[in-house]
Amino acid sequence: MKHPGTLVLIMAAAVLAPLLADVARRRVRVPQVVFEIALGILLGPQLLGWAHRDQVIDTLSDLGLSMLIFLAGYEIDFAAVRGPTLRRAGAAWLASLAVAVAVAFAISGGQPYEAFVIGTALVSTSLGTVLPILKDGGELGSRFGTVVSAFGAVGEFGPIVAVALLLSGRKPGQSAAVLAVFGVITALAVLWALRPRRPWFSRLVDRTLHSSGQFAVRFVMLLLAGMLALASSFGLDVLLGAFAAGVLTRLVLAGATPDSREEVLGKIEGMGFGFLVPLFYVDTGIGFDLDALTHGGGALLMVPGFLALFVLLRGAPVYLLAPAGLGEPDRRALALYAATCLPLVAAITTIGLDQKVIGSGTAASLVGAAMVSVLVLPLLAGRLRGRGGEQAMPRAAEESEAW
Repeated sequence: MKHPGTLVLIMAAAVLAPLLADVARRRVRVPQVVFEIALGILLGPQLLGWAHRDQVIDTLSDLGLSMLIFLAGYEIDFAAVRGPTLRRAGAAWLASLAVAVAVAFAISGGQPYEAFVIGTALVSTSLGTVLPILKDGGELGSRFGTVVSAFGAVGEFGPIVAVALLLSGRKPGQSAAVLAVFGVITALAVLWALRPRRPWFSRLVDRTLHSSGQFAVRFVMLLLAGMLALASSFGLDVLLGAFAAGVLTRLVLAGATPDSREEVLGKIEGMGFGFLVPLFYVDTGIGFDLDALTHGGGALLMVPGFLALFVLLRGAPVYLLAPAGLGEPDRRALALYAATCLPLVAAITTIGLDQKVIGSGTAASLVGAAMVSVLVLPLLAGRLRGRGGEQAMPRAAEESEAW
């Protein structure tokens, strides 16, 4: 470790971020991820110059990103969101992607890979930001919460697959074939996860849950490491493996340890959100090119433009393809929630920068716009549904959708 003090500064920022978020929420709800990135910018070479990246920090940051996507995969209950609503969500995302790539092609001056990175970033959804808001409001299990989960799940899963497909360095046909093989292996793993576990598995989980053995936690980490290694061996982005590991973990824990599942998940979330995930966000801030954003004003002017594109390119198709029966406030709120993004924008732009596909100014503009999106769009969505948001829900729940 070339800069041992950097890790201390990162963890200090991780501790300070929820304190600042708690103070700010007295006036307005600000996701703590915004504070984590902002503190990283403050500590990084662009401002105070106290924190510097090295190989150890980069490795821990990569693990943090993998853990973030893993937890996103775990959050999605495909059994609850499947059916016509999921098909509508898929159609809305594909429509968004097609238009976004076309718009990004014009923005990039005809550079296909840059257009793909920008276009994919423009149509992602931060389900991890939206779900806690719905949970705090007691709406996660409601009809509206289920619809948001479906559209948000596709908004997270779609970009991950798209990045794995087209940013692997292979030709699209080869990438599709490799992705199909990976999908078959993952499907077999899902079938295995759905099988009832032997009684000894649950007994061992319960017996070691409060001991140094921690069998369940170690088993989940093995699943994550195995899927990351599988994706890497196929030449796919490890984010796909992390997401698949999250889905598998949900199935395994649901079938094997229903009584202990929440406690096991709490331990995994403690490891992720307590250490690795904030480290990724603060490191993103440390690497944030503030000079590229502010120099000349061009990149800074792109921030409101990208924010508008988030709403138009991601939100408009969601609004148009929202399930029948949702009231007008709910449709608008759904569109704004779907356009809320940040984690995947940070991840996709990081991949684009690593592969030298996009410039630092464009990456900074996208991340800046995504930070504004998590600050503004959920707040607007909540106010839209402040009155009458649930008025159409009983009727919507009773209607049978046709697709």
